[in-house]
Amino acid sequence: MASGMQAAVPADVVLSVRDLSVSLPVGMERAYAVENISFDLTRGQILCIIGESGSGKSVTANAIMGLLPKAIRIFSGAIHLDGMNIVGLSSDRLRSLRGRVVSMIFQDPLSALNPLMTVGAQIEEVMAAHDVGTPKSRRSRAMELLVEVGLPDPQLMYHQYPFRLSGGQRQRVMIAMALALEPAILIADEPTTALDVTTQAQILQLIRDIQRRKGMSVMFITHDFGVVAEIADSVVVMEKGRCVEQGSAEQVLESPSHLYTRRLIAAVPHLTGKDRIPLEAADGVSILNVESLTKTYRSGSALFGTQRIVPAVNGVTFDLTSGRTLGVVGESGSGKSSLGRLLIKLMECDSGSILFEGRDIAGLSEAEFRSLRPKIQMIFQDPFASLNPRSTVGRILTAGPIARGLPYSEACERARELLSHVGLDSGAFDRYPHEFSGGQRQRIGIARALMFKPKLLIADEAVSALDVSIQAQILKLLDQIQRETGVSMIFITHDLRVASQICDEIAVMHRGQIVESGPPSQIFLDPKSTYTRELVAAIPGEQPGNVPQHEGHAGHHKGGQTS
Repeated sequence: MASGMQAAVPADVVLSVRDLSVSLPVGMERAYAVENISFDLTRGQILCIIGESGSGKSVTANAIMGLLPKAIRIFSGAIHLDGMNIVGLSSDRLRSLRGRVVSMIFQDPLSALNPLMTVGAQIEEVMAAHDVGTPKSRRSRAMELLVEVGLPDPQLMYHQYPFRLSGGQRQRVMIAMALALEPAILIADEPTTALDVTTQAQILQLIRDIQRRKGMSVMFITHDFGVVAEIADSVVVMEKGRCVEQGSAEQVLESPSHLYTRRLIAAVPHLTGKDRIPLEAADGVSILNVESLTKTYRSGSALFGTQRIVPAVNGVTFDLTSGRTLGVVGESGSGKSSLGRLLIKLMECDSGSILFEGRDIAGLSEAEFRSLRPKIQMIFQDPFASLNPRSTVGRILTAGPIARGLPYSEACERARELLSHVGLDSGAFDRYPHEFSGGQRQRIGIARALMFKPKLLIADEAVSALDVSIQAQILKLLDQIQRETGVSMIFITHDLRVASQICDEIAVMHRGQIVESGPPSQIFLDPKSTYTRELVAAIPGEQPGNVPQHEGHAGHHKGGQTS
């Protein structure tokens, strides 16, 4: 169909995708990133496109925005914006539509925002690119937008650079930029994936409020059915580039017809309301005892009155027994990751004690602690950043043990055994990290941590960026490893649903302090702290205090009346 040709699209449909196929370069695992997909976005509605990594969700969004990389192209099909087919339009025509007719909120705001420009300048740039308004009116409009998206102190925020903002604040700036020209369609590509539950709830509420107030149409891309239950009017389910199911949110959530949809829904972690069955091998002996642990960050200058003091960890006390898992939950900035780094001595504490197997390691020098380091291992949040891209997986796994005297042949044999144990084939040993998916890289990170046969594993947001189905596999793997080896774990996460699946005890952190601790049944069904109740209430797709009665229920749909 020729670009610009009018199509018979219903008046209430603002975006219509018909038989769209996007081809991949020769030699890829499949011929098309997206193959023969069709769907409609109705005026004033929220359409959620859901699927795992590699399903073609983001490619679909980028095709609509005209932002496909040069290596892939639209092979066939049509994309109608208000009845006009935009496939084949010139880059200048597409540029005139972006921001004015359709806008996009990207997954990672820090990489999408210019680090060298202030927040205000970046919002104004959107308007200047379309020659809208005067410098004075653009500044006024930028201030209005900062207020509209709920950022504190707009006057100060206007002059800030992105690195000075939190993840949630940066996402609000992205939303402000997307709204600058009052577009008819807003595309949100995984805008809440890496955010903690309360910030996620705020961003979802903000998008829903703006959509209602302005009568906008929203295409929301996600891999979490909990989010779908929260905001969607209609749903498109994608698998390996194909649309396998679509319909109203209520229909897809309550009676999914496709096996893949049912599998995605079943993989969504829920608050179980049940305490974990303890390991038979657990002997009740304390492996880690932490008393009054404190760490304060200081920046700026006291002399010039710019000193900033942040108590990251403030008098934290807990006890972890052998073979059990302690979950540490809380929002970004609560001190969770700082606590993890103190426990593995990646930084020194200011005061307090860390008794590991009865020995206080808090005051040990690096040389004194080196012999104990193999016993305490860490699984990092971003496996790609923590794996050396220039080394094969085999070298990554064996380098440490060989440096500590393990013969090369034994180290290789153990590495191959562990790769098999974490569900990777024998060929993984000679491959490089970039050749694996996110879930596979996380398995490599787990295998590396197990090479030393540790007594304590510290998992810092080990599943936060993974698809729910991959997440479920990693959680099952960690549970299996613990039951086989008896290793103790500290599981740091901002996702309370995940914590309820794998933890024996949960400690809730807020502003550097543990405000509440106890078994999952108490923390999630009968929380004592106001802060804990707020965290539980913010979980997408869950009713506070109401535990789903059967596997695969994605929570109570609240998004059906958003228009």
